[in-house]
Amino acid sequence: MKKRSIVLAYSGGLDTSIILHWLKENYNADIIAYIADLGQGEDLKGIAKRAKEVGAKKVYVENLRNEFVKDYIFPMIQASSVYEGNYLLGTSIARPLIAKRQIEIAKKEKSFAVSHGSTGKGNDQIRFELSFNALSPDIEIIAPWRIWDLKSREDCIRYARKNKILVPVTKAKPYSCDRNIYHISYEGGVLEDPWTEPPTEMYESVKVLEKTPNKAISMIITFKDGIPVAIDNKRLSPVNLLEKLNKIGGINGVGVVDIVENRFVGMKSRGVYETPGGTILNIAHRAIESLTMDREVMHIRDSLVPKISQLIYNGFWFSPEMETVMALVKQSQKNISGDVRLKIFKGNVVVTGRKSRFSLYNNNLATFEEDNLYNQKDATGFIKLNSLRLILDKLKNK
Repeated sequence: MKKRSIVLAYSGGLDTSIILHWLKENYNADIIAYIADLGQGEDLKGIAKRAKEVGAKKVYVENLRNEFVKDYIFPMIQASSVYEGNYLLGTSIARPLIAKRQIEIAKKEKSFAVSHGSTGKGNDQIRFELSFNALSPDIEIIAPWRIWDLKSREDCIRYARKNKILVPVTKAKPYSCDRNIYHISYEGGVLEDPWTEPPTEMYESVKVLEKTPNKAISMIITFKDGIPVAIDNKRLSPVNLLEKLNKIGGINGVGVVDIVENRFVGMKSRGVYETPGGTILNIAHRAIESLTMDREVMHIRDSLVPKISQLIYNGFWFSPEMETVMALVKQSQKNISGDVRLKIFKGNVVVTGRKSRFSLYNNNLATFEEDNLYNQKDATGFIKLNSLRLILDKLKNK
């Protein structure tokens, strides 16, 4: 009789290594380790080998970078998604894709459960589990941090030693870090004090401003229906395009934010994020929209930005409401096509030009010189009609 199995999202660190052993010990099940490559730049073969050594029956290592950029990051940029004015949602948008593929593997392997290493205080547990439930309502979800007796990193280390679990020995960082092709996040440790300045040696992809070049760099980004497709007239794949912008932005100090955000679970949390390529893309995308998007469509879409961003942050990527608002976003991006010229210098991304064959900008209308299209006398009646309710309100109060 085939032994039942659990699919574990495995990162290779201390937490998921002991979780792998703990699941095997407590559920008498085969553990299938699932490693998603989202561009975190780690030795995934080494991580897979470690999973086998800890006791995984099978290991999946999958490159999801193209799907991540094309089907998750770019639609999010089309929606101009920014949480609480600053956070570009780099960690939040990765979780539904990881969960989606984890469920697909669980179905393929006929596993009875899925598991993750998120703690009971963070947002990730919610993002994973809302996605699991939306995609496979009957699957069992095992969240060890909410079940076991281990309470701290020291407890985890003792468990690993007791069970002869070899975990990578690295220099301890005074903060936690999460990385993918879109961003790098830092939280915890020394960053828990909102008054403490982040250590300059912390940053992995973005140079501190004092060390950036003293000469600006110019570039042109081409969009097709709201999707970036080329840099300086050279077409690039989604992954290559984002990687190139990450490099350019990082060298020039673009894309660092230090914020205190509101977690879905109810607490405030301080986070520091590096999103160099994403910052450039969001600024460029807004610039091409300003030229090509109808005013009322833009205002409706912009009114939904806080809601869409909140849905992504809170883990509702796979929900009826998300499907509905993203259908509107997709419709709004038709003909959001053209070129945006940018100048990048010491953390700044400055739009210096935009052009499109779908432009709604009419120089003959916008000019301060004499024109034959707009009769300025017509503004008198327009103003009177819009003033009517204000006048009536004033008279009522008198």
